[in-house]
Amino acid sequence: MPQSGSLVEPWAFILGREMADVFAVEDWQVLNGTVRFRGRLLVEPEVAMSLLAPRVEPMGFVPMIHTREEIALIRLPAAARRASSGWKGWPLNLALLIATLGTTLFVGATMEGADPLSQPLALLKGVPFSASLLLILGCHELGHYLTARAYGVQVSLPYFIPLPLPPMGTMGAIIKMRSPIPSRKVLFDIGIAGPLLGLVVALPVLVLGLILSPVKSMTGVVLQEGNSLAYLFLKWILKGPIPAGSDVILHPLALAGWLGLFVTALNLLPLSQLDGGHIAYAILGGRFRKVIWLFLGGLVVLFFVSRWEGWLVWVALTVGLGLRHPPPLDDLTPLDPLRWWLALLALGLLVMLLPPLPFAVYEL
Repeated sequence: MPQSGSLVEPWAFILGREMADVFAVEDWQVLNGTVRFRGRLLVEPEVAMSLLAPRVEPMGFVPMIHTREEIALIRLPAAARRASSGWKGWPLNLALLIATLGTTLFVGATMEGADPLSQPLALLKGVPFSASLLLILGCHELGHYLTARAYGVQVSLPYFIPLPLPPMGTMGAIIKMRSPIPSRKVLFDIGIAGPLLGLVVALPVLVLGLILSPVKSMTGVVLQEGNSLAYLFLKWILKGPIPAGSDVILHPLALAGWLGLFVTALNLLPLSQLDGGHIAYAILGGRFRKVIWLFLGGLVVLFFVSRWEGWLVWVALTVGLGLRHPPPLDDLTPLDPLRWWLALLALGLLVMLLPPLPFAVYEL
């Protein structure tokens, strides 16, 4: 039997014996720390993973199943094998959070007409906007973090990204996966948990903000936030018909809530490493890339309809970062009907929350 790389032959025999009741081995190959067994799967992929993982992980390997004719046992780096509390490197997370608190306070205060550069105490005017926006973004990332930890996936604390520019004062936050995703089910649950938890917070913040927002006549040059179906419905319920030449003057809470809905919609786009990309890959597997091209085409159409250049930026970023999505370890076990319904819910939320023209400048 062939072998290559740094792994010595006895390891392959030891690992092969652990697979006897799971996989009928016909051939094997060792390459760069990975042992690939070819043959025939004897049980369902999910059962195979549940049996193999506790047997080979103490040896520093994780099983990966992408076809019924092959199982790969991948040697993990020592750092990935060590249990992590998720708090590794927390000073950087804290520093970025404090910096983002500062930039969102600054942007919130300036949008209220204050000048924090000459009057530092004027930053307090940005508290309603900053606190509500960071709460929404934090809960979004918390949904990912808690779900990953519940499945035993090693994951970092959120990294907030400060940006002292309107309308947000931040580029959001990200978390870093430090161990492989076990299955499509886990990938789906981690992907959808963030948008759902963030939305649960964003909606009441938006409703309260709209209640506090007056309707006034508009004159001069006006920067207007875009109308999604959900946002239009909430304005109609809370404010009724708005007279021509007038608009809702957003309270800081309303602006934070609107941004929360917009960020949720962007994350639900089924592109690359966005939450929607995780959801789409968990549902479609190898057919995922066809969906990406479909939605990229949709964004190009949105650009021609709305003339908002941001849609082209998203297309360029997606193509530049790559269209490939890393597969989970078990890439065969399909999702159950409940998760298919949740995927349809995510698609419905995308339609309801995404404004075709996010920002527009008018002269009245």
